[in-house]
Amino acid sequence: MPIQSINPLNNQTIEKFEEHSDQEIEKILTEAESTYVCWKDFTFAERSQRMYAAARQLQQHKERYAQLMTNEMGKVKQEAIAEVEKCALTCEYYAEHAEQFLADEPLKVPEGEAYISYDPIGTVLAIMPWNFPFWQVIRFIAPNLMTGNVGVLKHASNVSQCALALEEVFREAGFPAGAFQTLLIPNKKVNDLLEDPRIKAVTLTGSEGAGSSVAKKAGEQIKKTLLELGGSDPFIVLDDADVARAAEVGVKARMINCGQSCIAAKRFIIHQAVYDDFTSLFLQKMQQLKQGDPNEEDTDYGPMARIDLADGLVEQVQKSVEKGAKVLLGGTRPNKEGAFMDATVLADIPPGTPAYDEELFGPVACLFKVDSEDEAVRIANDSRYGLGGSVWTQDIERGKALARRIESGAVYVNKMTASHPAVPFGGVKLSGYGRELSHLGIREFVNQKTVWIA
Repeated sequence: MPIQSINPLNNQTIEKFEEHSDQEIEKILTEAESTYVCWKDFTFAERSQRMYAAARQLQQHKERYAQLMTNEMGKVKQEAIAEVEKCALTCEYYAEHAEQFLADEPLKVPEGEAYISYDPIGTVLAIMPWNFPFWQVIRFIAPNLMTGNVGVLKHASNVSQCALALEEVFREAGFPAGAFQTLLIPNKKVNDLLEDPRIKAVTLTGSEGAGSSVAKKAGEQIKKTLLELGGSDPFIVLDDADVARAAEVGVKARMINCGQSCIAAKRFIIHQAVYDDFTSLFLQKMQQLKQGDPNEEDTDYGPMARIDLADGLVEQVQKSVEKGAKVLLGGTRPNKEGAFMDATVLADIPPGTPAYDEELFGPVACLFKVDSEDEAVRIANDSRYGLGGSVWTQDIERGKALARRIESGAVYVNKMTASHPAVPFGGVKLSGYGRELSHLGIREFVNQKTVWIA
C-alpha cells in the first residue's frame, strides 16, 4: 500500500511512495551497521566539518525545505523557514560543542586515576511526528552523529518528502551514505525493527500510546528509549504580572504551528485580580489573527495537518461544552475546503472534560480563573502531563520559587516556553522521560564508561 503526502490546504494528494520492502529494510540496516564501524573512528574535527556543511545546506535551501513542510502539513511558510534556520543553528551548535560535551570527565577516587568516557553505541532508531518535521529530526540526529552513532528515521507517513529531504541534507554535506537513512514503512513494522540486534536504542516523539507501545517492546529487548510525548502546558499569570505582555506572548505561545505543538501553552491559569483584563486582551488578539493559505505572507495560521485531526479537536471541544465549558471564541470548523479549525477560547472548564484532562492539539486555548498562587499550582499540576510551563510575574524571585513547584521538565519565567539547542528538553509524568539538546541530550545514547587506572 503506498504512503501518501496530502496537502491539508486542499486535501489534494501531492505524491505517493512505495513502502520499503523487507529486502530494502535489510539493506538499510546493513549499511547503517557497516557505516558505524568506520564512522565511530572519525575525529571530532572530521565530524564537525560535515556538520557545519549540513548547516550550510539547510540555510542555502531553506526556502525549498520550508515549502515541503508547508505543502505536507500546512505550516505557515514563515514559520517553516524559521524552523529550517533553527535546524541549521543546532547543527552548528553541536559541531562547535560536541567535543567538549563528550570529553573524558575526571573522577575523584581514593587512589590512581579515574574518568568517564562517552563512547558511541551504534545505530539509533528515531520515530518522529509530523508537527515539526525538520526540527524533531535534527535535534536527534545532529548530536548523535557527533557522538559517532548513526541513525535511521521512521518519520510520520504524511511528511515523507520532508524525511527524504533530510536524508539529502546529510548526504550533500558529505556524511557517509549509511550515517543517516530514511525508512518508508508503516507503524506495524516498528516492532520488527526494535527486535533487530543492529538497533541499539530508540527515540520517539509522539503520542502516549505510541510511546508506551515502543517502550514496552524496547524494554523486552533491553534497549534504551527516550520518549517525548504529549503536553498540556500551564501558562500562569499572577496578580502582579505585566498583563499586556503576557496576553501578547500567550497568543503566540498557543497559536504557533496552528497550536500543534507539545510545548504550546494550552492551559492559561490566571489570577482573579487580572483575569478580566487578561481575557479581554487575549480574546482581542486571538480575533485579530488571520486564518488562511499558509503560503501567503499575511496568514497567521493555516490548516491543521490533517482533516481527521481537525475533526477530532472539534469533538473534544463539543464534549467539553456539553459538560459545562463555555465558548468565548470559535469552537467550530469553518465551512471551507481543507483541514481548518477556527481559533478557539474556552473558559469555566470543569474537571472530567477533555479540555481539562486531555491534550488539545490545535488552536484551542483553555482559561482558568484562580484566587491564589497555591490554587494556580494545584491546577497546573493537576494533569497527567509535565512537559513545559510558563510563569508571569514582575517579582522574579517569586517566579523562580513558583517554577520549582511546577511538575514539568521545564518552566520559563516571563518567557514563552520554547526549545533551544543549549537548553535541555524533555518531560516528566506521561510527557515522557530522557532529555534532548544541550550536553544532556548528546549523552543520552552513549556508553558512559568508567575507566579506573591503578
